[in-house]
Amino acid sequence: MVTLEGLSGSPPAQAVKQYGVTSPISVAGPTEADIRRSLELEKFLVDAGLYETSEETQKREEVLSQIDQIVKAWVKQLTHQRGYSDQMVQDANAVIFTFGSYRLGVHGPGADIDTLCVGPSYVNREEDFFIILHDILADMEDVTELQPVPDAHVPVMKFKMRGISIDLLYASISVLVVQQDLDISHESVLYSVDEQTVRSLNGCRVADQILRLVPNVEHFRTTLRCLKFWAKRRGVYSNVTGFLGGVNWALLVARVCQLYPNANPSMLVSRFFRVYTQWRWPNPVMLCSIEEEDLGIPVWDPRKNPRDRLHHMPIITPAYPCMNSSYNVSTSTLRVMMEQFQNGNKISEDIDLYKAQWSALFEPYLFFEAYKNYLQVDIIAADADDLLSWKGWVESRLRQLTLMIERDTNSMLQCHPYPTDYVDSSKQSSHCAFFMGLQRKEGVSVQEGQQFDIRGTVDEFRHSVNMYMFWKPGMEIFVSHVRRKQLPSYVFPDGYKRSRPARLMSQQQADKTSRKEECGVDSNDRWLKRKRSTEEMADLKTNRPEKRAAVSPQRPESVSPECSSRSSRTSLVSSVEDNSEVLPTGNVISNIVDNVERTPENKKDANVVVRRNSFDNLSIASNKDKFVSTCELSSTSGITCHAEHCEEVQRDTGSNGGSDSQCSSLGEVLDANSELLLDNGCVDIGGNFQDVNEELEPSVAIGIFLKAREGVNAESTQKSVIRFSLTSTA
Repeated sequence: MVTLEGLSGSPPAQAVKQYGVTSPISVAGPTEADIRRSLELEKFLVDAGLYETSEETQKREEVLSQIDQIVKAWVKQLTHQRGYSDQMVQDANAVIFTFGSYRLGVHGPGADIDTLCVGPSYVNREEDFFIILHDILADMEDVTELQPVPDAHVPVMKFKMRGISIDLLYASISVLVVQQDLDISHESVLYSVDEQTVRSLNGCRVADQILRLVPNVEHFRTTLRCLKFWAKRRGVYSNVTGFLGGVNWALLVARVCQLYPNANPSMLVSRFFRVYTQWRWPNPVMLCSIEEEDLGIPVWDPRKNPRDRLHHMPIITPAYPCMNSSYNVSTSTLRVMMEQFQNGNKISEDIDLYKAQWSALFEPYLFFEAYKNYLQVDIIAADADDLLSWKGWVESRLRQLTLMIERDTNSMLQCHPYPTDYVDSSKQSSHCAFFMGLQRKEGVSVQEGQQFDIRGTVDEFRHSVNMYMFWKPGMEIFVSHVRRKQLPSYVFPDGYKRSRPARLMSQQQADKTSRKEECGVDSNDRWLKRKRSTEEMADLKTNRPEKRAAVSPQRPESVSPECSSRSSRTSLVSSVEDNSEVLPTGNVISNIVDNVERTPENKKDANVVVRRNSFDNLSIASNKDKFVSTCELSSTSGITCHAEHCEEVQRDTGSNGGSDSQCSSLGEVLDANSELLLDNGCVDIGGNFQDVNEELEPSVAIGIFLKAREGVNAESTQKSVIRFSLTSTA
C-alpha cells in the first residue's frame, strides 16, 4: 500500500504503530542537532572504554565453548554413575545459554557473562551442581575465584575462567534428554519445575523478549550502554544492595524506546530522565500485557497477591511468568534513585541547550561527602578465598539490613547502601568494608533528643548472616557507626581525606534553598526561628541543675585507651554528679579501624547529630552477643520531591514534522498503567496502593527512645565509634 508519508509533513494516522501497552508519546524523529549529539555521545562511550576489542570477543566465545564441554561431560559422568544404560549415557546432554548484558549486546571489557546451564531432570541443583560440578571447577587451573551462592534469590555459581567472569545458573527441566536445539522460549520448559528453576530460565527468556519488543535494537543498545555507565558512576547499579541491576535498566530503557519509537540515542537518554523523573511509582513499568498460562505459576498481580502490593518500584518482566524484577528496591533506595533521576534530568536538559557536555552527565557521585553519618560493615576472613565467598554472602544480606532499619524505625531513619566494597591495603588480614549513608527522613518534625535504638535490628541481621551454610572459622563481621570526619582514608581515591569542594557545598546549599522555596518556606524566617530556638536552649542550659555538667561543651577532650580484649564487654555507668569522662568499653576491634578518630566533637551538625558521649536514657547492653548503636538525630525540615507532584511532560515534536495526533502524553501513559490494576481497587487514581497491611510489623523490642527525665541515671558510653561485634558460628 502506497502512503503519502514522503509527500506530507506528517504521516497518516494508521502509520503510528503501538509498541507495548500504550500508544507512543511521540513518533518524531531526530533533528540535525539530535544526530550531532548522538555522534558525540557514541564517541564519548568509545573513549570511555565501554566497547571490548575483537580479541576479547573471541576469547569470550572460546570460554563459553569450554564451559559447554565441561557441563556436557559432567552430565554424562552423573548419568553413568547412576546406572543408566549406555545409550542414555551417550545421549546425556546439557545446553548452555547466555542472557543479561552479553545476550543483549551491551557488555563491555571485563564484564561478566551471565550463563545458564540446562540439564535433565535427574541432575539436581543442591548436590550435583553446587557440590559435584563445584569440585570439578575447583580442580581446574583455568578457574579462579570460585564462589557458590546457593541461597540467593536466583542460585548462582560465580567464578573466573581464563580471566573472564562467569555467573553460572542451573535449571533442571522435566526431560530425561536435553536436546541440543532446545527452545527455552516455549512454555513447555516450565512444566513441573520449582520456582528457582523458573527464575533461572526466565533470564534467557526475558532477554530474548526484550530484543523482540523494542523498535530499534541498535538505538536500544547504545542508550542502554550509556545509562548503565551512568548508573554505575552515580552508585545506583546493584540489584543485590537494593538498587537496579542490568535487567532492570534494560527494561526501563526498552519502555522509553517504545514510547519514542523513532528517537535516536541522544533523544532517548534525555527522554529517559524526563519520563522516570515524573513516573508515579508504584505504577508498574511493563513492555507488554501480563498474560496468565495454564501452568499455575503465579505472576505479578497486586490484585491477587498481597505481597506484590508492597513493591515500591515494580518493573515487570515481559516473559511468562511475568515477575517484578525490582523486588529488592526499598523506600530508601527508591529515594536515592529518584534524586539521581532528577539530577540526570537537569544535566540532560543542559546538554540539549548546549550548556553542558556529555561528560557532565557521568560525573561520579561523591558518596562520602553526601552524608554526615555512616554505617561501616567490616568483613574479615582467614584468607582471600574465604573472604570472596564470605563477602558475597554478606553483600547479599545487606539489603535485609536496610529493610530491617526501615521497618524498626518506621522509615524515619533512611539508609543509602553504597554498592562498592573498599579494601585497606595496609592490613595483612583478608578484609573489606561496605558503607551505608544514614540520615533522618526529611520533612518530618520530631521531638528534641529523639533517638533510634537498632539493637534488635543488628541482632536479627547477625542471625541472618550466621545462616551461611559455607561458614568457616575466621569469618567475622563488624558493624560500626562512623561520622564523616572519622571515615578511613582508604575509601578516598587519593588515599587521604580531602576538603569538600566549594562547588559541592554551594550546590548542596542551592538544593536546600530550592526545596524550601518549592514549599513556600522562607529561609530567613527559618533562620530566625532556629536562632531563637538556640537562644532559648542556651537559657535553659544556664538554668539547668548540675546534671548537664556531664555533657557540658567545656569538658576536656577524652582520649580513648587501648582497647581491651574481646572478652571484656561490660558497660561503664556514669553518675550524674560525676564530671569525669566515661571511657569506652573493649568491644572495638582496634586492628580494623586504626584510622578512626577517637576524640569527640563539640560541633552540632545542622542535618544529623550523633551524640556519642552521653545517652542519658539508654542502657547499653553488656551481653556478649549484641551491642547497641544509638543515633540521636536532630530534627530537620527538608522536603522530598515526589514524582507525582511534578508537572507532566509535554509531547515531543520534532522539526521533521512527525505527527503525534495518535500519540499519548506521559500522563495518559501513567493512567493507562493504573487502569490495568484498578479492577479490584488495589490502586488509587494517583497510582498508590491502598489499604495494604505491612507484613513486616515493627518489633516490639525496637522503639524510638526519648531523652530520660532529669535525675535518671543510665549507663553511658564515651567512645566515638559504637561497634556491634557479630561473630559467626558454624
